[in-house]
Formats: sequence, C-alpha cells, structure tokens
Amino acid sequence: MIKKTLYGVLLGALGLGTLSSCADKLDSSKYFKDRLTIESVFQSKTHCEEWLAYAYSFLKGENFEVGTKGNFMPFDFADDMYYGDRDKSIDPTKNELSYNMFKLGEYDENSYVTGAWGMCYKGIYQASIFIHNVDQCTEMADWEKLDYKGQARFVRAYFYWLLLRRYGPVPIMPDEGVDYMQSYDEIATPRSSYEAVAQYISDEMVQAAHELYYKGGISSGRDNYNVTRPTKGAALAARAIALIYAASPFANGNNDVYAQQLVDNEGNRLLSAEYSEEKWARAAAACRDVIELGVYDLYTYQKSNADSGPSDRPTVTPPDDGEFSNQDWPNGWANIDPLRSYRNLFDGFLLPANNPELIFTRGEQIYKNNEIELSNTRGLVLHQMPKDDGGWNCHGLTQKMVDAYYMNDGTDCPGMNSEYAGVAGYEGRVDSRPRLTGFTTIEDLKAGRYPELGWEYDPNRPDSEQDATGMNVSLQYVNREPRFYASVAYNGATWYYLGTEESENKRNQQVWYYFGSPDGYRNDGFYLRTGIGIKKWVHPNDYPRDGLLQPKAETAIRYADILLLYAEALNELTASYNIPSWDGSTTYTISRDKAEMERGIHPVRIRAGLPDYSDAVYADANEMRKALKRERMIELMGEGKRYFDLRRWKDAPVEESLQIYGCNVFVGEGSREEFHQPIPIYNLPSTFSEKLWLWPIKHSELKRNSKLTQNPGWTMYD
Repeated sequence: MIKKTLYGVLLGALGLGTLSSCADKLDSSKYFKDRLTIESVFQSKTHCEEWLAYAYSFLKGENFEVGTKGNFMPFDFADDMYYGDRDKSIDPTKNELSYNMFKLGEYDENSYVTGAWGMCYKGIYQASIFIHNVDQCTEMADWEKLDYKGQARFVRAYFYWLLLRRYGPVPIMPDEGVDYMQSYDEIATPRSSYEAVAQYISDEMVQAAHELYYKGGISSGRDNYNVTRPTKGAALAARAIALIYAASPFANGNNDVYAQQLVDNEGNRLLSAEYSEEKWARAAAACRDVIELGVYDLYTYQKSNADSGPSDRPTVTPPDDGEFSNQDWPNGWANIDPLRSYRNLFDGFLLPANNPELIFTRGEQIYKNNEIELSNTRGLVLHQMPKDDGGWNCHGLTQKMVDAYYMNDGTDCPGMNSEYAGVAGYEGRVDSRPRLTGFTTIEDLKAGRYPELGWEYDPNRPDSEQDATGMNVSLQYVNREPRFYASVAYNGATWYYLGTEESENKRNQQVWYYFGSPDGYRNDGFYLRTGIGIKKWVHPNDYPRDGLLQPKAETAIRYADILLLYAEALNELTASYNIPSWDGSTTYTISRDKAEMERGIHPVRIRAGLPDYSDAVYADANEMRKALKRERMIELMGEGKRYFDLRRWKDAPVEESLQIYGCNVFVGEGSREEFHQPIPIYNLPSTFSEKLWLWPIKHSELKRNSKLTQNPGWTMYD
C-alpha cells in the first residue's frame, strides 16, 4: 500500500540528464509546500520529471563507477591502483577514508562509506512509485510515458545491481513500494539469494528494454543533453553484467567457509552451493543480445583524420604481425591509430553521444558556455595530474599493473611479475628474464628509435638544443603496447599540455618522480608512492593551475567490457546450450566456439594494436582464462571494474595480499638505475581478510529491518 499524501522533502533534489540542467527547476519545494495527492502529482509532466529526477539523483556520489577521488569512491583501487594523499587514519564518518584504512578494512559498520545502501533503497522507493503512477499523466504521449517508465525501471534495477556487487544478496522490496507509515516489524524484509537478486535484475532489465524508446548507439541513442538516460542497449548490458556475476565463482558453486556463513534470517544459504555451467551460457547469451543490437562498436581513430599543430601528440605504430597489420578495421589496424583510439575514449576528445562504445554514463550534467560537462571525473583527473602543474600527484599505479601491459609485439615485458615467482596462482605469469637497464640517449633520437616517447630529431639544430622530450627514459618503458602510453605516467613521461598564455613553458613537458624533483618526493605528503603515475583521463587542455579541466564522460558501461565478458562466459563452457534472445525473436546456440570467442576478443586486441592469442591459448580454457583476466586488467584499468572482478573470480585473497612493488622514490636522479629496480612499498599495505569480500551493512539499517542479516566478519549492532 502507498500512502496517498506526501511532502515536498521527498522530491527536492537534483537529477541527471536534462532533468539537472537547472537547479531552480528542480527545487520542487515551490510546488509541494502544501500536501499534494499522488494523483495530482502524476497528472503533471513537470512533476513527473521532478519525481524521476529525484530517483536518478541517488546514482551519484558513492554510486559512481569512476570515482571523483579515492577516499570518496575507493573501488577504482585494487591491486592495480592506489591513492596516496591520505596516509594517516581519518574519521570515515566525515567522508574521508585513507588508503591504508581502506585496504586494511579499518572502517566500521557506521562509516560514511557504507551509505550507498540507504541511497540505493531511497532510489528504489522513488522509482517504484513512479512506475506505478506515471500512466496517470495527461500531459505526455503514450510512447513518452512508456519511455519514462522504462527509465525508472532501469534505475530501480540498476540500484539493485549496485547493491548486489557491493553488499552481496539484498532484500527485494515489494514492487509497488512499501507503506512507510507501518512499523519496522511489519515491513521487515529478509535478504534474497544472490541468484534471486540477479534474476530479478535480469527480468526487470528485459522489461525496461521493451519499454525504453531509444535503442542506443550514435544513430539511435539519446543526444548529448539526455545522454545520462538509459537506452535499450544500456538495460541489456546491465542485465548481462549482473548475470556474469551470478555465474562467477563467488556466487556459483561456492562452498567455502565464508559462503556457508552468509545466510538469511532463517539460516538459508545466500550463495549457490551447487555449480551450474548453464549460468555462464545464459550470461553469454545476454552479452550476445547487446552485440546483436548492432548499434555499438569500439571507437577507432582513423589515420586519415590525423591532427596537426601542437595538440598532435605522438602515436605508436604496432609492428607487423602478418595478420591484423595488413587489414583495415574491423579486421585489422592498418587504417586506424590504436593509441589515439584508446586515449580519446577517456580524455574528453569525444562528446558522450558521439562515442559508439559508450553504453551508459552517469554524472551531474553541468552546462557551461553551451558545453556539456559530466562532473564526476574532475576530482579523479585533479588527483592524477603532476603537482607542479596544479594537480595533487597522488593517484598511481603498482608495478604489477605496469608489468601487465604487453610489449608492442604482444610478448611479456622482461621481468614481468618476477617479484611473485613461486606464488601459488602465478604459474605461467612470471617472466624470468632480468628487467631492462639503461636509458634513452641522443643517439636513439638521431636514429629514430622509440617514437612513442614523443621526440623528433631536428637535423638543423645542435644536439644541445634538441627538444628531446623522450630522453633519459628507462628502457623498461619503451616498445610497449599503445594502451601503456595512453594510461601510464612513467618516470620521464611527457605530459602533452597545450598550455595557455600564462603557461607556455609547460607545453609538452617531461615529469620526473626522482627524490627532490618538482613532482617527486619533497616531504609534502603529495607524491607517488611507486613513482608511477596515471594519465588515462588527462587531456592536453587539462591544466589545473590555470583552472582548466576538459569535460569527460564516466564510462559506467562500455562495449569493450561486454565483448570481453562474452568471451569469458564462452570460455567456461564444456557443453552446448540453446538460449532464447531477450525478446524471444531467436534462439542462440551457445558453446565454447572459437569463432564466437574471437568475436569478443578480436575487436579489443585489434584496437589495442596487439596480435591475436595463439591457437594454444584458445585451445586451453585455463590459459584463456588467464589471458582474459589480464586483458580486462589492462583494458579497463581505472574504470572501477577490477576491485569487483577480483571478488567475483575469488582471486582477491591472492592478488590483494601480495606485496605492492614500485620504483625507489627515495633516491634522486643520480641513482637512476636504482630508482627503476622494483622495491617493496611498505606504506601501501596489502592484505585480505574474509570480511573484505563484501561491505558491511550499517547498524542503523539492521535495526530498522529485523529480518536483515549482516555480512560475515562484521558486527550486527550493540
């Protein structure tokens, strides 16, 4: 039962898309100073939009995929990335969480960072009321009401997805909402199983896909003023991801001690004890649904569109592999620029609606000078950029992440993971060769070596006047794959600033992390603990010292993720399954078919400028599993995926417990060889305890719902 009266306090908040273009229009208190009935609210299109806006509003903050900064949204940081601007213990109730506290689980059940639970259920409640009442609106066409209903249904299911991946199995509330005037005991709801929650999300996303008007993609998606609203493709992609998680080892056939302890109020197991291979087949079919829409593609930068002028950053030409190098996209990289193709996805080069790969994005849209800015990535960029240029210089990469990137011919880098030799689970993942020593020289410049470093020899100038921005770089950082140069701010990397009149001297500058250098360790607390930074989200127009940050879209769901998940799901199959498509129009035959796996793998590898996996890898499910996990680690770095991947794969106890390594930032340029030999970084803790599988539920939520159980390792309440 839903009460027929409500107050404006339930409605006064900012939403997304066009619903958030102006704060005044969303200050619904001017409409609801007096009590209004549900019927009168939903007869008005304006009031309907404001209600939906409020439901959307809870997708922000802690529920972003790509966080503004580490202490607020820590899921960008697993074994690949870290944030180092807060070493000391900080009060987590004040929206602050140090990296050490996060990694060691030194937050409690009442910390601010556990607030996503309440945010999601508020959004679920608002969306439920909207779904059941929008048909009353007399100011919208039928197709428009149906699309709005589909948006609300997507939002509601997406909130359940955000809850599932963070907290595990959660209560599924009554479809029509709850009567908030009843007592807590009357509305108490137990946790549903992981499988049941995933199936609910799947069913709701299918229904949303039927209701949503826009298909997705560039030609049939929403415009830049509505890009944060979901489409049919977004609903089907979110469904596929939820089903992949339900098929993964954490939720599928998990019989470890933790799984046995995760129960509902009656002692029923919440994680499936019986393994079902068919779950992988259903997940693969859901990914196939997205692929068969035919509206998404990986973004590629055509060589014929080459820039000119100071913004023309260097690129990488992959070596001849005898296959992909001889064909045009989508069968090869002959006519595309792999480095720019990957880099432009994240640095703000593309408007969201013009990105064929972007399936779903969020963020508060801000309109400045007739331009659209999705604001949630601003803090992330600011924390990545060098301190000497106005950034905070505190988000960095681990040596493990740097080692994951391939050489430009698809081989492993010398010394890859050598610090983990003998660790269980790292068999076949360690390169025993010594790491490269030495540095680039002026002779390399003259010979035209390493163009990826951004230098070009001018024979008309003496050596002393050459603008050799790639000189003195460790040879460990040359001849790497294109995604490396789009993402990794290695010691001596060039940051390609366009500059302003006040900062002309900052154009295309090398940044060093040696002790005592402008962006190295200088006793101010803001330095890269590993001596390895991040530049994945940075654009040449980003220059914090002048207050400049290029607008960028959060990549909540992009097509490359779905393609890799498709290959992953197929790889787990030993039998063939007939699975109907989402709309029942066809039936897929799903099996571990090499051609279908290539359908997911090839676009990602080709766009990255890398050769295909060998036939031996395709033939061995275990080797392919390792390869796909590594591919996801590289392709999706910094996008909030790996933290949850490690948990669904049940790899977190190994990967997050390994010692973190990096460069020796306590030595200066005079000891540069010593700087580049990996050492343990002891002020970046690495550990994993069982309570870190899932996040704690707040005591206040447990007190409100007498049938709710806490996640293992965390306390109920006093």
